[in-house]
Amino acid sequence: MKLNRLFAAALAAVALTSAHAGEVEVLHYWTSGGEAKSAAELKKIMQAKGHVWKDFAVAGGGGDNAATVLKSRVVSGNPPAAAQIKGPAIQEWASEGVLANLDAVAKAEKWDTLLPGVVANVMKHKGTYVAAPVNVHRVNWVWANPDVLKKAGVAGMPKTYDEFFAAADKIKAAGLIAVAHGGQNWQDFTTFESVVLGVGGAKFYDEALVKLDAKALASPTMTKSLETFRKIKGYTDAAAPGRDWNLATAMVMQGKAGFQFMGDWAKGEFLAAGKAPGKDFLCAAAPGTANAFTFNVDSFAMYKLKDAGAQKAQGDLAAAIMSPEFQEVFNLNKGSIPVRLNMSMAKFDDCAKLSSKDFVDTAKTGGLVPSVAHGMAISPAAEGAIKDAVSQFWNDDKISVAGAQKKIASAAMTK
Repeated sequence: MKLNRLFAAALAAVALTSAHAGEVEVLHYWTSGGEAKSAAELKKIMQAKGHVWKDFAVAGGGGDNAATVLKSRVVSGNPPAAAQIKGPAIQEWASEGVLANLDAVAKAEKWDTLLPGVVANVMKHKGTYVAAPVNVHRVNWVWANPDVLKKAGVAGMPKTYDEFFAAADKIKAAGLIAVAHGGQNWQDFTTFESVVLGVGGAKFYDEALVKLDAKALASPTMTKSLETFRKIKGYTDAAAPGRDWNLATAMVMQGKAGFQFMGDWAKGEFLAAGKAPGKDFLCAAAPGTANAFTFNVDSFAMYKLKDAGAQKAQGDLAAAIMSPEFQEVFNLNKGSIPVRLNMSMAKFDDCAKLSSKDFVDTAKTGGLVPSVAHGMAISPAAEGAIKDAVSQFWNDDKISVAGAQKKIASAAMTK
């Protein structure tokens, strides 16, 4: 997304736009039940501070529609006060010179001590905060139906891939689907990155999928990852292609399938259906990944505005997003966990408590790594090309492991 040079004129036009004193226009794509509730909570906090909240919700496309609207708004010289963007997109907008400096708020609120360094760096451009993080989703989860496991004679959640495949064989033998999966490229890659993390560890994951190191991509560890990934495909059902992720979660919920590889937004589906963790569904880190954590962080970037009242409202919004009150209520609604390191987890369920503990632990050990599947790690062009290569391999049994490995390495060079 290198935006064209209309920016020079657009930025000059920004000076001509006037916001109401204390008005904060927020572009986001939180339109589902729990998310909309959370947006309303943020609005309440801002109104209590005397600001006018102008809601600009754009539904659909997992944020793609919102990104299109945002681009047209900024290019026309009329940016919102804040917009929901994440990962490398934050850096790309910042490099265009259109994002506001949040260092004053970050310093006053002590963000550098409240955020793990690897997360803080995603929110900064050249050492300056330009975005505020809302939450942390853990991506490397496996979800399971305890009744299915019991019926198949599986004792507990598998900790290794050998244990996982032994369990999957038993579920298959019991006449059920071992792995619920939806055939979309981001779902394929959600499974793939968990496999790479489990087979190779966090350091290898970082070298291969974040740094896109040619040697790591051509290594025997990547070969083994692709072999393991293909083996998982054999335990999915023929109707998987095109299925939405929440329908795959429903298969686990209804006892039609044993396992699902998916981030913790799947937990939101279980909870919304009145299911209790530990009783109606089980959660565990994907095999081999107990000491690692792939993160997906939602965040708001603030855009440069001339109006002093609007600037004050932006600062208050950034502080509100990182406040313990909002972090708690938002993440209880969303199924994610607070991004602040010192939060009480008393009101959260056991899966969230495990996630929070692992988030804090891996922040210290180097096991905390960004999710490629969810736009946190690499350029959109490289991400798209690698996702396509991985999905082609998943969907076409004629593509050899060696052939897929070469295609992924080639895709990693996409600029």
